[in-house]
Amino acid sequence: MKNTGHFAGSVLTIFALASLIHAHCQIPCGIYDDQMRFSMLREHITTIEKSMNQIMELSTDPGKNINQLVRWVNNKDQHANEFSEIISYYFLAQRIKIADPADTQNFADYQKKLVTLHQLVFYAMKAKQTTELGYIKKLTELVDTFEKMYFSPEDLEHLKEHKN
Repeated sequence: MKNTGHFAGSVLTIFALASLIHAHCQIPCGIYDDQMRFSMLREHITTIEKSMNQIMELSTDPGKNINQLVRWVNNKDQHANEFSEIISYYFLAQRIKIADPADTQNFADYQKKLVTLHQLVFYAMKAKQTTELGYIKKLTELVDTFEKMYFSPEDLEHLKEHKN
């Protein structure tokens, strides 16, 4: 009976600690799924767009829809934040390697990636501030652009084969 209590306590402790563990902290574990991150970015964009559309629709009668409006605004903000976190903590902190300025071609590619990632974070912030659907288009275009920069043409072809 005593062992059962210890076992149950251990299981509860493990579950409690598991909720504190975040997938992909910034330790060099070497386990990455880059394509999944691009899928997640696109899913966040779609969710932000749906939130914007719901906000605009519900805003026609804000008195009646105030609770739903608040929920959709919070949802939009949450997904814009998660989008920015992927850009910042996954790509900028872990995946984009600093380039040597002496290697001009590599450094130029590095700068293009940095500019694109900065634009993604900027437009995610703009999407939080408004319901302007033009920011959705911009985010989608920039994710597509960054994906083409990030993966080699061979990688992109390989990924395309696996999508079908």
